[in-house]
Amino acid sequence: MGKLKAFGLFWYDFVIGDDPLVAVLVIAALAGTAALSTHTTASWWLLPVIVTLALAATLARAVRKK
Repeated sequence: MGKLKAFGLFWYDFVIGDDPLVAVLVIAALAGTAALSTHTTASWWLLPVIVTLALAATLARAVRKK
């Protein structure tokens, strides 16, 4: 396996990991926080809210699987 391919696979596994939904939500939260910060001064609250909702969704799916 080439070093470039291994590097790409590492970052895919690091960012996506076990749950692609959480990765998408965190990236969306970061983008939303960045976009909101250009319009208002208080944009810090968006990231913890979305991360908390992502955690709740992940836990709900894990409990449902059992």
